Amino acid sequence: MKKHFARAWETTTATNRRPGSRKVGARLKPEDVLNYTPRTALARRLLKPRSVAIVGISPEPASIGARVYGNLKQFGYRGDIHLVSRSSKQIDGRPCVASVDELPEGIDAAVLAVPAAGVVDAIAACGRKRIAAAVVFAAGFAEVGEQGKAEQQKMEQAAHQGDVGLCGPNCIGFTNFLDGAALTFEPMLDAPAGNRPGIGIVTQSGAMQTTLRLSLHAKDLAVSYAISTGNEADLGVEDFVSFLIEDEATRVIVVFAEQLRHPRAFLHLAARARGRGKPIVLMHPGRSARARASALSHTGAMTGNHAIMRTLVAREGVVLVETLEELMDSTEILLRFPKPPVKGVGIITNSGAFKGYAIDFCDALGLEVPEIAPETVQAVKQFLPGFAAVENPLDTTAQSLRDPGILGKSTAALLADQAVGSAVVAFVPGPPERVADRARAVLSGYRDPSKPLAVSVFGDESPLPPEVAQLVRGSGACFIKSPDRALRAMARVTAYGRTLAYADEKDETSSPHSLSLPVSGTWSEYRSKRILATLGIPVPEGFLARELEQARQAAKSLGYPVALKAQSSELPHKTEAGALILGIGDERDLEHAWIRLHENVARARPGLALEGVLVEKMAASGIEMVVGARRDPGWGPVTMVGLGGIWIEALQDVCLLAPDLPQQRIVEKIHRLRGAALLRGLRGSEPADVAALARIVSRLGAFMRAHSEVAEVDINPLVVYREGALALDALLVVS
Repeated sequence: MKKHFARAWETTTATNRRPGSRKVGARLKPEDVLNYTPRTALARRLLKPRSVAIVGISPEPASIGARVYGNLKQFGYRGDIHLVSRSSKQIDGRPCVASVDELPEGIDAAVLAVPAAGVVDAIAACGRKRIAAAVVFAAGFAEVGEQGKAEQQKMEQAAHQGDVGLCGPNCIGFTNFLDGAALTFEPMLDAPAGNRPGIGIVTQSGAMQTTLRLSLHAKDLAVSYAISTGNEADLGVEDFVSFLIEDEATRVIVVFAEQLRHPRAFLHLAARARGRGKPIVLMHPGRSARARASALSHTGAMTGNHAIMRTLVAREGVVLVETLEELMDSTEILLRFPKPPVKGVGIITNSGAFKGYAIDFCDALGLEVPEIAPETVQAVKQFLPGFAAVENPLDTTAQSLRDPGILGKSTAALLADQAVGSAVVAFVPGPPERVADRARAVLSGYRDPSKPLAVSVFGDESPLPPEVAQLVRGSGACFIKSPDRALRAMARVTAYGRTLAYADEKDETSSPHSLSLPVSGTWSEYRSKRILATLGIPVPEGFLARELEQARQAAKSLGYPVALKAQSSELPHKTEAGALILGIGDERDLEHAWIRLHENVARARPGLALEGVLVEKMAASGIEMVVGARRDPGWGPVTMVGLGGIWIEALQDVCLLAPDLPQQRIVEKIHRLRGAALLRGLRGSEPADVAALARIVSRLGAFMRAHSEVAEVDINPLVVYREGALALDALLVVS
């Protein structure tokens, strides 16, 4: 059965880090994962420095150090600036010293614009001068292979010995748009955040930091901080996110991470951010094997288990997106509308064809398109032609081309409906000179600023007057030209709103069971089922027999028909070995089955000593499901439920769940399986006991929370009946 979990979950490796350092590529130690505390104060001192040293500056304008200095000047940085140059006595009228050792003590941040070969010495010098933190631009370290990893470890050791925090290497630095601290070598335009609530960007990739910053600025959104962390030899995503959660000027946090190196710390941060009403929007590539290999070459990071990550960060309210467009559009909605919707979307359009498409599209996204109330229908009928179908999505018909005010009236009506939590208006633009008028008409109906509104215009890359986007954004609404993108983003934001509504709910019905589990390794089915029974998970009645006569007595006690199952911790897959014989109808069949089973095992696994043979009462047929749990060494435990038996092989229709999810939410997740119709009853069959199935998942989650030594549990099949459920096979792995 273990192979089922291998398909549902990937194996995990990560990096090993003590506070203040990280050994890239090492196996993640549980104590490092569990005990890591983000260094918020150090991140604050780096990001909001009162004094800066640029080490390795030259008068050449195109040099790295000169670019950093130019950015500080352009942004009007008001702190102290110190320059270190071997070739110049002064630059731009500022004096230079020849080495770090000539700097004053206690500088907040140093920018090391030096070649890779000089980084370790520069860090050691920073330590001698008690410089708090340093930005390392140089590349050629852990991202290039074993030799680079060795060089990076020397850098980490120097930083640890000197008590210097590091940002990088292989990064482009950061920009603090509030205080003008632009410690980056990329050319920067003056885009201060002003007094507007802003977006904090944290990426490992410098290119992604630039991409997101430019895109969000193009949407007229304020960015408070844009931070690239590179290889994360020391300070990483978790440290900077911790700072941004506390930063009053930051309302939304955007993270692009190829690996979260301290998963448990990130989950705690997500909970903190949720408590402060601060969304974290996360894009985390690495789902495919090729993407994971790419991350190795790009940042030296070892990606972890993507499926488990998605499950657990979503449980904590992180907005997990799959594309850059979703990341930017969802961020725009969340910044402009701090209270995310929990109800479905109202769609207004002047294209009848778009209605059907939008319904299908939203259904695939899991975004509800609710029916509107009778009073809303009556209100809309007052201004639409009699032939118009008044429903959601709402087609305003060609009449709105002659009378654009209909768009505004329709927007107002749907946003006022109690079943609608947000609205997307997508209209055909018509002549360029009329587009702005239609946008104004839509906005005339925007009377409830608490509900998100996104305005879209059909036409893909067709040009629009620039004032259209300005008009919409100036009103407080979102302008997302593509209707597809607008609906995708609204789906993400609505899912986030719903998650917030129950994120603090915990499973109170299944108490954690504290049991003695002294044996490590894979447990036999018989042993595993004894644990399940202790947890209150029903298992078939059965006895362990070591001799044929014991099997006869067991079968007589149970009543025929029975099943025989060979028991050994080294035989987790009994079917392939012929170690499972079902439907034994009488004593004579039992004798033949006993001999055949032992012959099969001897042929498949010569020399294997069995614990015995499990004699079980044959169970009635029902709907075969799989229920399981696995502990990721970084992220922790998750549970799993899906179609079981042979269907797990054919369909892989499973979902992963957080181990503390309340039973009501487990039921909701089960009903989202592709095969959930089987549980609800098909063609006259009786519905299955989904509540019993959810209780078993819940009890397994409580067990995993109580026993950190349990690595894996697999129950397949778990047969669900009209009333109750029964675990027919089980496997337990204790590490």
